[in-house]
Amino acid sequence: MPNGIKVILFDLGRVLVDFDHQRAAERISAFCSKTPRQIYNLFFESPATVAFEAGKISPEDFYLEVKNMLDLQLSFNSFAPIWNDIFFLSPKNRSVYRLVNDLRPCYKTALLSNINALHYEYLKKSFPVFGVFDKIFLSFELGMIKPDIEIYKKVIQELKVSPKEVFYTDDRKELVESAGSLGIRGCVFVDFAQLMHNLESAGITFSDGKSRNQERYF
Repeated sequence: MPNGIKVILFDLGRVLVDFDHQRAAERISAFCSKTPRQIYNLFFESPATVAFEAGKISPEDFYLEVKNMLDLQLSFNSFAPIWNDIFFLSPKNRSVYRLVNDLRPCYKTALLSNINALHYEYLKKSFPVFGVFDKIFLSFELGMIKPDIEIYKKVIQELKVSPKEVFYTDDRKELVESAGSLGIRGCVFVDFAQLMHNLESAGITFSDGKSRNQERYF
């Protein structure tokens, strides 16, 4: 390939699937004395959540951490569906999904996501987005989370490519920058039109050797 890129690496959240933690916070607030904002601030970016995404604690242990933090009057079996019911598909997600399908004949497609075991199992059953990827990398299985430089090294090693042979898109700038420190090319995902522009600027083409009209994906 003229541009040297062999792999297109995608983030999951807010790229292929959108989510809103506020949904869960509002529902959980009915089972504790905290407000939705307090709930959000307490555990959606808490050390327990980070440990869960890194696969350091089990779903049951994560639930117990949340239960203790919030004095939650909710069983694990009732908590899990609420915790999971934060995802939805937007038009941009559907456009990216179709794009990944179009890229597959010419490039290896891969996914790298910070995600916990409960969310992954739920998404597998509810949203058919994983089947378009040749390789899937999940933080809870790898035992580390982005932007840890080691997670990008692991991805490169598993894909058997050099950093410059990977193009990576993620909605968080610091994660793209961490990957870029290894020489991985990429862009911050803002919207679908911007992604198409960045792909074309990098010389990424499709199975017929041509770039695609963006209108095809809407």
